[in-house]
Amino acid sequence: MTPQEHAKVAADLLRAEQTGQQIGLISKAYPQIDMDDAYAIQSAILTAKLAAGRAVIGWKIGLTSKAMQQALGIDIPDSGILFDDMLFADGALVPEGRFIQPRVEAEIAFVMKSALCGADVTRAEVLAATDYVAPSLEILDTRVQRKDPATGAPRIIFDTISDNAANAGIVLGTARHAPDTVDLRWIGAIVSCNGAVEETGLGAGVLNDPVESVVWLARRMAQYGQKIEAGQVILSGSFIRPVECPPGSVIAADFGAFGSVGVSFA
Repeated sequence: MTPQEHAKVAADLLRAEQTGQQIGLISKAYPQIDMDDAYAIQSAILTAKLAAGRAVIGWKIGLTSKAMQQALGIDIPDSGILFDDMLFADGALVPEGRFIQPRVEAEIAFVMKSALCGADVTRAEVLAATDYVAPSLEILDTRVQRKDPATGAPRIIFDTISDNAANAGIVLGTARHAPDTVDLRWIGAIVSCNGAVEETGLGAGVLNDPVESVVWLARRMAQYGQKIEAGQVILSGSFIRPVECPPGSVIAADFGAFGSVGVSFA
């Protein structure tokens, strides 16, 4: 794809976000798209949002579980950008019409106290750079159709990455923990919608260890000349399947002694 095509797709995705009208599969319109193209489109979205006054508050890591990777036929995670208007308080009510097809995932969030970068970042360096970890929810949305209406062909990884890794919102719980005082592999959550348990999972579902997920992100960002900055929030990846959130959904994620976090949708 050309830089002009990257910019056009980014503009289409931004318009879809603003209007609530999804676009067709990028991978169908541009069958030559590859991973570099997808991240270039994401970068064009970043440039446009910064120009519009938005600020970057962190990053999300997706597709960290074996099940999700196998479903999309890949063997690596993906990443997306968290912007300041994506942050919701614990227990917040998401206004009607804010998202197109919202879903939520339970994740462990890392809040950084120092910058992190380099192709050889280690697990110990991630822990040293982390201020605290907290329970969180990621709100997913898709500005791209999940399936092509004519053929039934599903989105592929390049569609998702281009669409900022389906990122739409973040809800941080109020509990805070030093990262070296808990075994994040054993941190789990029970996620309910309107009082009914929908999903459960353990942190080990995220690349065997959520810390390793942040290692992956720092190394991937180094390939693109980027770095994790002090103060940023890193969503390390979901250990549950996404939970659909139609209007009226009340989501509660119980992480046990690690804390809790919730959000509602008008």
